[in-house]
Amino acid sequence: MPSRPAGVPPEALPVHGIDLEAHGIARRPDGKVVFIEGALPGEWVQVRVTRRKPQWEAAEAIEVHRPSALRVAPRCPHFGLHAGACGGCRMQHIDALAQVAIKQRALEDSLWRLGKVRPQRILPPIAGPAWGYRWRARLAVRHVPKKGGVLIGFHERQSRYVADMTSCAVLPPHVSALLKPLRALVMALQARDRCPQLELACGEGVTALVLRHLEPLTDADRDRLRAFARAHPQAALQWWLQPAGPDSVHRLDEDDGTPPLTYRLPEFDLVMPFRPTDFTQVNPHINRVLVARALRLLQARRDERVIDWFCGLGNFTLPIATQAGRVLGVEGSEALVARARANWAANQARRGGLAPTEFVARNLFTMTPAQLVADGVAQRWLVDPPREGAFALAKALADLHQAALAGSEPPSTPDGQPWQPPRRIVYVSCNPATLARDAGLLVHQAGYVCRAAGVVNMFPHTAHVESVAVFDRPDNPEPVGVSG
Repeated sequence: MPSRPAGVPPEALPVHGIDLEAHGIARRPDGKVVFIEGALPGEWVQVRVTRRKPQWEAAEAIEVHRPSALRVAPRCPHFGLHAGACGGCRMQHIDALAQVAIKQRALEDSLWRLGKVRPQRILPPIAGPAWGYRWRARLAVRHVPKKGGVLIGFHERQSRYVADMTSCAVLPPHVSALLKPLRALVMALQARDRCPQLELACGEGVTALVLRHLEPLTDADRDRLRAFARAHPQAALQWWLQPAGPDSVHRLDEDDGTPPLTYRLPEFDLVMPFRPTDFTQVNPHINRVLVARALRLLQARRDERVIDWFCGLGNFTLPIATQAGRVLGVEGSEALVARARANWAANQARRGGLAPTEFVARNLFTMTPAQLVADGVAQRWLVDPPREGAFALAKALADLHQAALAGSEPPSTPDGQPWQPPRRIVYVSCNPATLARDAGLLVHQAGYVCRAAGVVNMFPHTAHVESVAVFDRPDNPEPVGVSG
């Protein structure tokens, strides 16, 4: 334990590290580890213990001595450790560049600790605007008479209660400005006690709001929604209603004068229509850079076939189709596959067109070697799974490689070719733990090397870590080139 500086009280603990959840890490004199919310490395802090276990404790910082140079003043008044604080962000008290460094270290630690994989190269981090970036959000709605009305926002820190928010620094400014008026709107609805959620989806020049309601809205309530949109023309509001599950979502008025929901990938001259409940990236600024980075790493050519696993509505598939010869997009959701096909058709008129592209719906969590062979030979893969990762896909690839090592003849694809594994895999991850697990399979069982990996700060001020990694066959001589 370091020597205690003059003036630091004896009960203060020295913080020597930080975990991915932005908890400072300290040790008591007896060696017991303490995870301290609100503390940063290099600080001495007095704490209030919130949980005790035999080997560790959880605590909150109640007074900070010798503040770290990484500590900054949070921009949002709803962030902090105080009662009722918003739980949407965890890192507003940490310098933005330091946040990226913490996430990069978490990625490298996960790859080694869980997968025993070390990338040959660390890619430059992808980072962008730290404020007003969140074009998608799911906000809780609750009528709380004790609070004097309706609350709309994220949940409180470590609580199921809705934070009493009147602004949000990570939402687009025009959406943040709507939080108070929206509270008044829902308060005026006859169905205010039966509207638990408001989902936000911003597009190019339009803002969609999806109101979840557990009972039919009256004509008067529908008119109140329309009047609210007219009263805020600068937001170009588009109301959607959700009376049941996601499939029930529909426009309040198809002819409300707002443009369709789309986002752009200008580097590829693509426009991507979507519905407000479709999966799209929360941060459109970072998404554009990520797609461009992933395709520079993929290096697809006109004489090659590429498979985009977990393709969604075509966020990577369509850009790949501007460069490859043929493309297959595979996705678990029939609805997203239909949307991807429509997006491909809508963009086919772009200059240069798009490569022939097939989309199929399949459960990618039950992939087998036989199914992998049936999908044919592709020189390159892009893999962009949800948080659960792509274990079945990596395992099927590993099983085929192990069979080849055992002397088995390469299986034949439906067109009679010997099946061959892809030369390069670009893996886009939203969970470093499952990436590390899958990387371990690819490197130690499927015959790949991890050429490069790096973080993508898709969610500034949160503990969420996105990343991209490149896996090559050992005989692939292509360099890992990246210029952005």
